[in-house]
Amino acid sequence: MPSTVGDAPYHAHVYYSAAERATAASLQARLRTLPPDHALAGLLFVGELRDRKAGPHITAQFEIHFGAQLLAEVESELSRSGLRVLIHPLTLDDLGDHTYLGRWIGPPVELDLTVLDPPGVNQGLARFGKTDF
Repeated sequence: MPSTVGDAPYHAHVYYSAAERATAASLQARLRTLPPDHALAGLLFVGELRDRKAGPHITAQFEIHFGAQLLAEVESELSRSGLRVLIHPLTLDDLGDHTYLGRWIGPPVELDLTVLDPPGVNQGLARFGKTDF
């Protein structure tokens, strides 16, 4: 697990409707094939398009993992996509991460908060940079 503020773990969840799936797929493909000199080349993981519920995410989405040092660049890039996005840190407060610690780009989508880990536990930390749901 990262140990400093500069590399503190973050997730971005990029949500899409059926009509927006092609836009999401294009963004996902671009993020997976960035040249080494691109500002976002340090992304640790770009997940699969999930057209079904995954964890608290009941709207289709894909997940991006990155360190806090890329937060401004990630937020700027995802703002330009026109898609709805939740960006949040990964802490030991899974509920807080998805609510008051997170920030939205575009209108928020409904989340199923009942499936989040209890305080002091966050299963997302173990899979950070490796895998999505």
